[in-house]
Amino acid sequence: MPKCTINGKEVEVKEGTSIIEAMQVSGDRIAHYCWHPGLSVAGVCRLCVVEIEGNPRVQIACNTMVTEGMKINNTSEKVKDTVKWGLDFHLINHPLDCPICDQAGECGLQDQYMEYGKYDPEMAEAKVKKHKVVDLGPTVVLDSERCILCSRCVRFTEEVSKTNELGLFNRGDRTEIGTHDGMPLDNKYSLNTVDICPVGALTSKDFRFRQRVWYLKDGDSVCNGCSTGCNIKVYYNKEGLFRIKPVYNEQVNGHWMCDSGRNAYKFVNREARLLKGIARGTEMAPGAAAKSASEVLKSTSGDALALVLTAQYTVEEYEAIIKTFVEEFKTKKVFFWINNKETFDSFDGLLSRGDKNPNTKGLLKVMEKYGITATWTDLSAGLANGSIKTVVVAGPENQAVFPEYNEKLKELSKAQNLIWMQAGKNEALTALTGNVWIIPMKTFVEKDGTFINHSGLEQKIKKVTNVVSEALTVTEAALLLSGKNLAMPMMAPFMPTNQRPDQVELEARKKNEFVFRRGSL
Repeated sequence: MPKCTINGKEVEVKEGTSIIEAMQVSGDRIAHYCWHPGLSVAGVCRLCVVEIEGNPRVQIACNTMVTEGMKINNTSEKVKDTVKWGLDFHLINHPLDCPICDQAGECGLQDQYMEYGKYDPEMAEAKVKKHKVVDLGPTVVLDSERCILCSRCVRFTEEVSKTNELGLFNRGDRTEIGTHDGMPLDNKYSLNTVDICPVGALTSKDFRFRQRVWYLKDGDSVCNGCSTGCNIKVYYNKEGLFRIKPVYNEQVNGHWMCDSGRNAYKFVNREARLLKGIARGTEMAPGAAAKSASEVLKSTSGDALALVLTAQYTVEEYEAIIKTFVEEFKTKKVFFWINNKETFDSFDGLLSRGDKNPNTKGLLKVMEKYGITATWTDLSAGLANGSIKTVVVAGPENQAVFPEYNEKLKELSKAQNLIWMQAGKNEALTALTGNVWIIPMKTFVEKDGTFINHSGLEQKIKKVTNVVSEALTVTEAALLLSGKNLAMPMMAPFMPTNQRPDQVELEARKKNEFVFRRGSL
C-alpha cells in the first residue's frame, strides 16, 4: 500500500487509488464538479488541481494515481489561483437564478464559489442563452443555462442504468445535454441524475418548487419499497414529508436508489393515513379500538383464531405478535400474505427486486422460530368451512405493491370477526360493516426496529419523526389485543428525534426552527 503526503499529512492508500480518493480518505477538501465516486473519471471540469512535488505543472487529482512517496498539496497560491479562475470560466454563462433555483441551499456551485472562488469577474461579454424548462421525461426537468457540462448525468445513464438516454450535443459554449428525439429520460433510476447534478440544472418534477431545503429536517432510515433495503435519508418539516434520497452503503445500494422507492414518503403523510380507529362502526382512538378487539380475541378459542402478516413490519414487531398468538391465544394459525407472487423472485440486475417488502427474511425467521408451518390454503379452507371465526391482519403499509389487496380483503372479511391493522386509508376497508375493527398503525419512519434484507443483512431503523401520534406499532397492538394496558405518550407530529439539547424552538415560525448550518455571508 503506497504512502503519500497530502498537505503535510502522511496517508496510506490502496494501490490504484487516485489523488482525489486519497484526499477523501485524509479528510482534505478539494474543489471538483465532474468527479463522482460511483462513476467513471471524465476529467472535464479541471477544478480538482493539485501540485505534486517535482512536477512543474498542476495536475488533476481525479485522474492521477498515487505513487509511493508522492508529495501533494492543494493549498498553495498557485493551486488556489488556478481553481479560482477555473470557477470563473464555469460561471461565465451561468444565470443568477439562485433566488428561484431548487438547488439553492445544497448547491455545489454555491458551496465551491464561497470556498474557492470569491473573485471579481472580468468577463464583459453577454451570457450565452440556452433552453430553460426542458421536459426530459416523466420525472426530470432540465434548465440548460444552469448546466456546467460535468457529464455526470450522461455517465450515469451509460454506466449505471445502461439506458443511454442522455448525451452532449453541439460544441463549445453552445454545448447542451439532452435526449434524442423520441427517447425521453424514462428509466427506473432517472431521479439519481438529479441527486448527482452539482448545480440546479436537473430538478425533480415531484419536489420542484415545493420546499426550500433549509426549511427541511432529515433523518436516516431504510427504504421499505423492496427487499434490497436501500439506505435512505427522509426529509420533512411540520407540513409533512417531502422527499427521500439515497445514503451511500457499499454493501446494499451503493450511491443509488430506484425512483419508486423515493415515493415511499407519500403513503406516510397524514393525508394518506388512518387517523382514528374504528370498532364495529364507531370511531375511537387507535389504542381504544385495539383494547375493544381484545375482548373478541379472549372469547375465541385457539383453533378458531388466525393471524395474517405482511412482510412490511420489523423483526421486533413480528416477535411480539407471533409470541402473543402462540403463547397466549394458543394458535399457530399464522399466515404469510405474499404479494406479487408471479414476480416475487425477480431482480432487475441493479437494485429493484420483485419482493416488494423490506422484511420477508425477518418474518420467515420469526415464523420458523415458533414452528409456524400453516399455508394460505389452510386459511382459505378454514374461512370456507367456518372453522376460523376471527382473523387479525397486519396489513400492508405500502398498498401500491399489493395489487391483490381488494381480493384478499374480500376473502378475509368472510370471518365472523375481522381485526385489521394498517397505516393507510383504504376505501374498501373502511366501507366494511359488522364485526370489523380497524386499528391505525405507525409507518417505518415512526418506529425503531430491524429489517433483514434479501441477502440476510440485518439493518437497524431508527425513528425519524411522528406523523400520526396516536397510531400503534404492532408491538403495542399485541399488548393491547392481549388485554394488557399501555400508556400512550402524546407527541406533536413532525418533531425531530435527533434534536440537539440546546436547540431553541420558535413555535411562532412555521418551519425554519432547526437551521444551524449557515453560509459564511
